[in-house]
Amino acid sequence: MIATEEEEKKELYDYQKGAIDEIFNRIENQPPNYHLLYQLPTGGGKTVIFSEIVRRYLEQYDKKVVVLTHRIELSKQTSKMLKGFNVNNKVINSKVKDLPDQDQYMCFVAMVETLKNRLNDNKLEIDNIGLVIIDEAHYNSFRKLLSYFKNSFILGVTATPLSSNIKLPMKDNYNELIIGEAIQTLIHKGFLAKAHTYSYDVGLGSLKVGINGDYTVKSSEALYTNLDMQEKLLYAYEEKAKGTKTLIFNNGINTSWYVYEMFREAGYPVRHLDNTHSNKERKEILKWFKNTPDAILSSVSILTTGFDEPSVETIILNRATRSLTLYFQMIGRGSRVLPNKNNFTVLDLGNNVARFGLWSQPVDWQHIFKYPDFYLENIKDDEEIESHFVYEMPKELRAKFAKSEEVTFDIETAYDEIIKKGQKSKTILDRSLDQHTQMCVVNSEDAYEARMLALELKDDIQSRIKRYSMCISKSTKNYRDWLAEDYFRKLRMNIVKEYQS
Repeated sequence: MIATEEEEKKELYDYQKGAIDEIFNRIENQPPNYHLLYQLPTGGGKTVIFSEIVRRYLEQYDKKVVVLTHRIELSKQTSKMLKGFNVNNKVINSKVKDLPDQDQYMCFVAMVETLKNRLNDNKLEIDNIGLVIIDEAHYNSFRKLLSYFKNSFILGVTATPLSSNIKLPMKDNYNELIIGEAIQTLIHKGFLAKAHTYSYDVGLGSLKVGINGDYTVKSSEALYTNLDMQEKLLYAYEEKAKGTKTLIFNNGINTSWYVYEMFREAGYPVRHLDNTHSNKERKEILKWFKNTPDAILSSVSILTTGFDEPSVETIILNRATRSLTLYFQMIGRGSRVLPNKNNFTVLDLGNNVARFGLWSQPVDWQHIFKYPDFYLENIKDDEEIESHFVYEMPKELRAKFAKSEEVTFDIETAYDEIIKKGQKSKTILDRSLDQHTQMCVVNSEDAYEARMLALELKDDIQSRIKRYSMCISKSTKNYRDWLAEDYFRKLRMNIVKEYQS
């Protein structure tokens, strides 16, 4: 949340009051060094909940509270919220070297790395800590501080109780997980906006998975900076989101700059933001984004946390991710409600919805918390996802083949028929070629125009080749590429023959 004024005390909703009572039940009845994790979707008010917990805790116990965050923006946001709940607090940032005035405060807000450095250097000591609250607890940096709070009650809060480090599961650091309201419930009650989601199939075979379990920036940049993907992004925006305030997430700074240039050249109001921008530049860009009704902001993951702009109408995932946490964080940026906004649009250009399911569908967080390895091992792989792709010719392209009654071809059904007849499988491609040839010829005046139309069938050809190779269980990329080249060569030859006959 980018805030410039003091936070007013927020009204607590019934589900928030229920969560606070449930958490306090653990504080009162579990050992003083108990570790509790609380899950609530982005936009559900986690900061409001733990701010009221701090207020009540200080009222009932003669012990101090430390709130840990992982970014300076979150520290500032949290400090303001706590003040709104009449909790006097001190922010421990890079400028704070020691705490001669610590007796004047019962609550401290600190970035994990800053506090760790001060404690390691023995330059700072906070005594009598009864409660430690960890915001965005799925990040693992807080583990470095647990040894300093061995006798404190630890409360972690997160929207996604799945560790950012697959080798360090959250169940190893927390005794229990409490689940808050589900996204669908918060939508039904009017606390979150409803997402209208549109997916655009993308071939991700070229992407590589890094040691962190997600796709590498290098392989993502190679895919998402190519002309086809740029055109697909612009097409998706103009089809579903034109004129709306749009936030685009990319995996790589180069990709984001490409996106910026493309939208700028198309005449749209667009800016680019990444972590190399200064704080002053960042504030200026975000102010522009806030005040421009149809603004497009192309970013690189920097706005997944610590950023709240309720007027966002469209989220574009111009990237693929294998991180469930990142998936929820990105879409959550559009889920805030306003008096004139109770829904928003999600455009997925990374097969993320096919991988994780819709943002609002139920998730068994308890099972994921207890068995994270099982969950991670069973995330759908790209080959499985792409096996279900069904090519649908865009309306603009379909208009170019208006004289053809049928432009689709069911590879699987044709394969079954041919196998039953004992014919060679390549007969399928011959039948497909005949259809494509007639489509080009019937809708053209001459051979040149027909061959130009054939170029427009590239995606359709790729789709048919992929489905054919799956039928014959021979789907290596090299083999598919060879089939596609051979198919297109024969298509051009067939067109020439049609006009010579």
